[in-house]
Amino acid sequence: MKLATSAQMRELDQLAIYQEGIPSSTLMMRAAAHIVQIAKEVMGENRRAAIYCGSGHNGGDGMAAAVLLAKEGYELRVFLVGGRDKMAEDTREMERRLGELGGKVESFDPELREAETWAAACGVVIDAIFGIGLNAPLRGKPLAAVEQINRLGVPVVAADIATGIAADTGKVLGTAVRAAHTVTFTLPKVGNFAGAGLLHAGRVKVVDIGIPQNLINRIECQSYLITKGNVSLPARRQDMHKGDAGKLLFIGGSVGYTGALILAANAALRAGAGLVFLGVPESVYAITAANTTEAMAFPLPATEGKLNMQAFPALLERMNRCDAVLIGPGMGQSAETAQLVAELIRAAQVPVIVDADGLNAVSGHIHVLDEAPAPLILTPHDVEFARLGGDQFPGSRLEAARAFAVRRGCTVVRKGPGTISAFPEGTVCVNTTGNPGMATGGSGDVLAGMIAAFVGQGLPLPRAVYTAVWAHGRAGDLAAAQLGQYSMLPSDVVELLPEVLKKIVR
Repeated sequence: MKLATSAQMRELDQLAIYQEGIPSSTLMMRAAAHIVQIAKEVMGENRRAAIYCGSGHNGGDGMAAAVLLAKEGYELRVFLVGGRDKMAEDTREMERRLGELGGKVESFDPELREAETWAAACGVVIDAIFGIGLNAPLRGKPLAAVEQINRLGVPVVAADIATGIAADTGKVLGTAVRAAHTVTFTLPKVGNFAGAGLLHAGRVKVVDIGIPQNLINRIECQSYLITKGNVSLPARRQDMHKGDAGKLLFIGGSVGYTGALILAANAALRAGAGLVFLGVPESVYAITAANTTEAMAFPLPATEGKLNMQAFPALLERMNRCDAVLIGPGMGQSAETAQLVAELIRAAQVPVIVDADGLNAVSGHIHVLDEAPAPLILTPHDVEFARLGGDQFPGSRLEAARAFAVRRGCTVVRKGPGTISAFPEGTVCVNTTGNPGMATGGSGDVLAGMIAAFVGQGLPLPRAVYTAVWAHGRAGDLAAAQLGQYSMLPSDVVELLPEVLKKIVR
């Protein structure tokens, strides 16, 4: 599903109004109907709503919602956060319609404690102050209104996007409404799902307000939202054998850190890999081999429990006979391991996934990314991404990932809430699965193993990456549902992968 920018949404609105002849007030009332539907579900038996409206079209959506609620006899107060002299024509029309029903729009006064007390007793607050048009930090009455909304302790339904969130980045512009639900129109916005915007959006519902599909198809996006409908795995051929299902080489492990590579291997096997070889330091070979049944470990030269450059010839010989390579889980850090990682990347003729300590090694040899002859997939969390020098766009996780991927010619999987997969041609995919219970050591190893498995099985690289990210998060959601976010483990995610993957085979 396309992720739209604010400029693209304005263009769509204009095309619908002036090319298709759809009155803007009609679009506004359709948007309001969806807001009201969610608001009524939130209110339950409490039939009182506070609606905070700006002067622009987002405020008009809020006032149109007030019109619909007033028709059904709900108790309302509508607070205008902004100047009446700046009110958009359609917003003014919605105020007129509300007046015909006996309602009124009162100017927001942050000093009026009676109004705040009244709002605090409501069943819902509708946030329709700014929408997607905000591009500067809040100040004055809008800032006071957002602070008041957040103090109320009442569930908030945001119209299009929570006030205070930059629609194109998800950045918080000073402060932002903490919504329980966001009703966003026609297409999801980048800020609904990326960066801090994800944390302020609550449950997001994308609704159709009648803009024709042919207009939506004309919008060229570089950012996409990945949902279940976007992911699939091919049905297996009847004559497949293990060599057709991907031969993988995983390189890592060190004294005290054997579990990471084993988790990655188990995840890869659960994700359908045919053969998985584990190259580990000779000092941890026995424990690795004893804890892997399906994966095949082999010992390599090491110094103080970490791989050294003497391992390079054996790894090179195996590496280019495989379909994909994963470097880094549990590898540890030393000057020799860093040199080894750099030389492996320079020599690889097959896709290489770099994770964990592999990323730490690359951060000291960053120019090796420009010298890689084969596709590279980096899987950093935010701290590792910063260590790689990737944070060039403060406040925009998405744009920073995109810029790094384009500049370095690699794929970046920036892990975290709404994991971002950025590809060298500039396309970015934002994930919709996963939960805070996955914020534990080992989760990244599982994901890296899954990416390697799908790449090794021959899925087109972007599809392999975003499918792995989505399926990993979905298995994590199943684990949270069964075990709770406190008690779930990365190994639980691995064990639940079959429940996820069998449902996306097409």
